Amino acid sequence: MEIMKKTIIISAVISGSIALLISVPLFAQALKGHNANAPVDVDADHIEVQDRADRAIFAGNVRVRQEGLALNAQRLTVAYNKVNGTPQIERLDAQGGVVVTSADQAAHGDVAIYDLNRRLITMVGGVELQQGSNTIHGNRLVIDLVSGRSVVDGSSVGGAAGTSGRVSGHFTVQQRKP
Repeated sequence: MEIMKKTIIISAVISGSIALLISVPLFAQALKGHNANAPVDVDADHIEVQDRADRAIFAGNVRVRQEGLALNAQRLTVAYNKVNGTPQIERLDAQGGVVVTSADQAAHGDVAIYDLNRRLITMVGGVELQQGSNTIHGNRLVIDLVSGRSVVDGSSVGGAAGTSGRVSGHFTVQQRKP
């Protein structure tokens, strides 16, 4: 009987570890190959264009959409470069209750940077990644839209005070009959 209990516990630990290894990459895999050249739609309560600085600042209930990718925040700075007089977005910096969603997945954090040229999304500060009932918590999430690789770590750039420096997760394990 004791051997059976140990086998069940080991099986549950292995299943949970596999869920951990699968859940983080699934978010990035869903975004792999995301078309960063697709049009970007932005709306907000207020916009300030700083044309000489090649940036626009959106504030209040900001919503950004690009194909199947959505980003919501309280403030967004859009950095652009003019090509033949037409603005081309290079980077989006979002702050305040940032939520990035795609399909059945969501990532939450304090700050997000979407570098369209490098096709990287970086979220920092109280990051939570959700897919279904599985969640991962950390302080920084980096999603590579080209490779489909994502990394969650417990520290922030410079090791912000008050962070545990650890990543934690909660994963649903498929119920099996003994």
